[in-house]
Amino acid sequence: MSRPKKCRCVRCKPNSTYFKPRGIPLCELEELSVNIDEIEAVRLSDYDGLYHEDAAKKMKISRATFGRILNDAHRKIAECLLKGKALKIKRRPEKSARIKSKEKSSSK
Repeated sequence: MSRPKKCRCVRCKPNSTYFKPRGIPLCELEELSVNIDEIEAVRLSDYDGLYHEDAAKKMKISRATFGRILNDAHRKIAECLLKGKALKIKRRPEKSARIKSKEKSSSK
């Protein structure tokens, strides 16, 4: 059994959840998904210009984990740009929604 995922601090709230090439209907495109953790890593490193060590502290994760998350995000974004795929941003469910779903599954 794997170790449970550590809760990551994410302050990023993107306005859009999809990016796609112009002029091609979404139903005709392949889609790649990025997690909100990956978008946060891109924001801290590329947009805000933080060093990996500082960005990792803000997300409350190790520097190595931050590097892996950022590499995954860069690979996915590059693939979408180079191969004309749609990019979907998967948001994490709100805490209250996660608690309710846990309560439902435990009551069964």
